[in-house]
Amino acid sequence: MSKKYTEINARFIDRWVDEGWEWGQPIRHEAYEKAKNNDWFVLLTPTKPVPKDWFCNLKNARVLGLASGGGQQMPVFTALGATCTVLDYSEKQLLSEKEVAERENYEIDCVKADMTKPLPFDDESFDLIFHPVSNCYIEEVFPVWQECYRVLKKGGILLAGLDNGINFLFDDEEKMVVRKLPFNPLNDKQLYAESLIKDWGVQFSHTIEEQIGGQLRAGFVLTDIFQDTNGSGRLHDFNVPTFYGTRSVK
Repeated sequence: MSKKYTEINARFIDRWVDEGWEWGQPIRHEAYEKAKNNDWFVLLTPTKPVPKDWFCNLKNARVLGLASGGGQQMPVFTALGATCTVLDYSEKQLLSEKEVAERENYEIDCVKADMTKPLPFDDESFDLIFHPVSNCYIEEVFPVWQECYRVLKKGGILLAGLDNGINFLFDDEEKMVVRKLPFNPLNDKQLYAESLIKDWGVQFSHTIEEQIGGQLRAGFVLTDIFQDTNGSGRLHDFNVPTFYGTRSVK
């Protein structure tokens, strides 16, 4: 465990992107053109489009895609008139953003950084933060909510996709509960070894107190929430909610 777990995760994600990872495939030119005509959707969680009334007016808005590389959401927001910055620690995810920006001839600020550290932005820099399910790859989430609050303008919106931990309980076939929560490989050498062997990366479960309570403690006001499933697999077939999407305002 000598190497920082976020560096290990960045390497995992780079490889997953190379292997065709669903969350690393940039949108096609046709989707970008549709977005310019206001025909669009984006995902915070696996299957459920984010309600359009959750967004601010994106024309001339400053948007931060937090751990949101891959060329899936930022191109849509850019097509709608936003000025976008994307922060990710995966080189390959940022490369996808750059490739779409070059293809569609727009500017995007790509920042390679680790969200477990203070965000490299001034106070009150952004109108909207879009943060799809990704804090399952970090151990402590409260500092992220504090930083989100700091870099958002007053009245700014935080849209977050959150894992509720249920997936970590089950075996690979999603038939049996084989683990207890919390899931933290840094506190369990056997689980750490299994995580690397099974190609999971180093992931963590988080409680509702950490995920939503943490946003509230940071100063946010929660204005809406939805739940979502995995999109495939046995838990999905039984309609088990494994993710939340939240809308919070500074």
